Amino acid sequence: MGKDDLFKKRREARKKRDYAFRTPKANSFLIVTEGKCTEPNYINGLKEEIIAKIGGTVDIVEVPEIDIHGEGASTEKLIEITEQYVSKANIIYQNIWVVFDKDDFLNFDKAIAEGEEKGYSIAWSNQSFEYWLYLHFHYSDADLHRHQWNAKLDELFKSYGLNKSGYSKNIKNLYSLLDSFGGVDAAISNAKRRMAGFDSVKDKPSLYAPGTKVHILIEQLRRYLE
Repeated sequence: MGKDDLFKKRREARKKRDYAFRTPKANSFLIVTEGKCTEPNYINGLKEEIIAKIGGTVDIVEVPEIDIHGEGASTEKLIEITEQYVSKANIIYQNIWVVFDKDDFLNFDKAIAEGEEKGYSIAWSNQSFEYWLYLHFHYSDADLHRHQWNAKLDELFKSYGLNKSGYSKNIKNLYSLLDSFGGVDAAISNAKRRMAGFDSVKDKPSLYAPGTKVHILIEQLRRYLE
């Protein structure tokens, strides 16, 4: 056996040993997001309510946006990054979620499949997280480009008096704003209605537009507030 092989075996054994000494943490979530603003801002708002009520661990990792114009840019990198956080964490998370959009990625379905194979839950949106936000106001099954969803949200945020300058990805209190008029409950209901026709065996997420599974994550988190 070569030195390289021996070193690799020792390193793998050490990883397994370190993992074995970690403790499963109750009420723990690791949520890895593609976006740096909208998704973390939204989920952090819910996290604050949960921690205030029951405590627990909800770690939201903000992953830099992947340049979709660069060679090799891929949502699969999010799965790799999630693996890194899981392996380095001091606890064993009960729930591991990866949140990302289709946007213009070609390997969207592959990334979802790889994540699910590793036991991660995937809160995907096609085309974008903004579709999930739109469902807080209205139901829609229109296959629109992400820029069109942004434009619709801009109008809605102004008409509802949520933000004078309209929709922005940098709104810190995004969750509480949308929850203030019952929007979160409406979004969950609207998402369930839209996804009722989705067959995870037959349908490809990349072709199911619009679509989202963010509601599953949010509903799971909101159970701690009941």
